[in-house]
Amino acid sequence: MQFTRKTRLILDHKISSAVRDPSTSLPSIKPSLLPLCSRPCIRDLSHQPTHLERERDKMSLLTDLININLSDTTEKVIAEYIWIGGSGMDIRCKARTLPGPVTDVTELPRWNYDGSSTGQAPGEDSEVIIYPQAIFKDPFRRGNNILVICDAYTPGGEPIPTNKRYAAAQVFSNPEVAAEVPWYGLEQEYTLLQKDIQWPLGWPVGGFPGPQGPYYCSIGADKSFGRDIVDAHYKACLYAGINISGINGEVMPGQWEFQVGPSVGISAADELWVARYILERITEIAGVVVSFDPKPIKGDWNGAGCHTNYSTKSMREDGGYELIKKAIEKLGLRHKEHIAAYGEGNERRLTGRHETADINTFLWGVANRGASIRVGRDTEKEGKGYFEDRRPASNMDPYIVTSMIANTTILWKP
Repeated sequence: MQFTRKTRLILDHKISSAVRDPSTSLPSIKPSLLPLCSRPCIRDLSHQPTHLERERDKMSLLTDLININLSDTTEKVIAEYIWIGGSGMDIRCKARTLPGPVTDVTELPRWNYDGSSTGQAPGEDSEVIIYPQAIFKDPFRRGNNILVICDAYTPGGEPIPTNKRYAAAQVFSNPEVAAEVPWYGLEQEYTLLQKDIQWPLGWPVGGFPGPQGPYYCSIGADKSFGRDIVDAHYKACLYAGINISGINGEVMPGQWEFQVGPSVGISAADELWVARYILERITEIAGVVVSFDPKPIKGDWNGAGCHTNYSTKSMREDGGYELIKKAIEKLGLRHKEHIAAYGEGNERRLTGRHETADINTFLWGVANRGASIRVGRDTEKEGKGYFEDRRPASNMDPYIVTSMIANTTILWKP
């Protein structure tokens, strides 16, 4: 229902009169519409609203509509289908209405999209089918609405080339891998950029902040930039059901990290992709750009990675440290293959500086953040635990990286 400005003023006058004199009769309108026609209740009828006031009223109404609780009026819910586009890093999504709440992914229908518009199919045969794979609560629409992570197939049921989840699922469903219950902890670093100039948030336009040192895990308006976005993302991920385990400010100002895990098998990659989706949605609202470039700023500034912590059931049990060392040895033998799959532009980050090992060198060490593989002191002391692969770039595909580590350390027999 729409009200003209004249009608709104008349209604506001009557509501204001009722506030001053309870005996004043109100117009016959639904109580639920009163907030839409009475902001504020008492208004000077001679006052002409300014442009700012009109825009504020529009935004207030828009916020009311966005926050409508659908469960008050319908059993229908909204499912946001999410998939990976043709570049391997572009997240795509679209929504559909379902007749009622869904609790199991098998209840969801398959859908399709125009693959020629995402770089995943030719125009003359553009239909790509998306298969729902995992469900998360929707922190934006809330209620019973859901986010659905999907992967993509041809109409004939073949995974399309950019569907990296399919191959990962084959690895994780292997009985030998499943028996080892592989755990992953993924440390996703990212950089927040000012939208119009593609320059890190908090940095002077066309200039640079002070040298690195005071920014890591810092507080203060002159050192920490974008915390409201980071905290909003943290809480939204928890609401969605993602096993997000923490956040922190990074070494380069404007750069942050969140951690997903420990999560088992392919669920770690599903959760990281949905966490990336939520982050991009929040930065969209905030008018900020999120970059997963592994070296967003040249020079004496840290890059951005996605360190991957990993363990198997055998590694977590007594005597597991010996198995960890054997797994690291196998990773070293396939160093080039792993580097080739660990993200685009990683050569700009893995230079041997800024807490990295040189891209052409494989080395591991205890508590060594300049190594390819780092083992924690607790793991060494207890003789069991996990290790951290520090090579993956921030733009890595978690389906590729997690399944490749499992394949090399469990299935590969050199």
